[in-house]
Amino acid sequence: MTTARHLDMIDLLRSREFPAEPGPADVGTAGPGFHIAELNGHFGDCADADEGDEGTKAAQRAAEHEALLRVLTKRWGEADVLSLFSTSLRAAADEPIPEPWLRLSATVPDVSLWRIEDRWIAVGASEVQLLVVVTEIDPP
Repeated sequence: MTTARHLDMIDLLRSREFPAEPGPADVGTAGPGFHIAELNGHFGDCADADEGDEGTKAAQRAAEHEALLRVLTKRWGEADVLSLFSTSLRAAADEPIPEPWLRLSATVPDVSLWRIEDRWIAVGASEVQLLVVVTEIDPP
């Protein structure tokens, strides 16, 4: 997926109403106050790939992540970087963490975060995923 398509997805999610109930959505998952979309790749994509192919996909995701962050920084200014390490520890200790932050803390180590028009836009990457979240729920 190209940076232009990633931006289109973010703009689409920003314009959508949040559903009343959590569940799958046409571009990921959504629930009261949030949308989560995987911009490219997931673990299943790499399951049958050889090691070189996995490395290529991870490098591609990293490049797409960096390109997207550069464009979003031009659009909205410098992002805050939020480490999700303590959130994942709190979740492991059975502290209630609201979605979408619970899923993010289990998926990516940190997110770049912007507050735009009363919504948070979070972009995070792991070796196997590039995620975007649009939410009105404050980070924990």
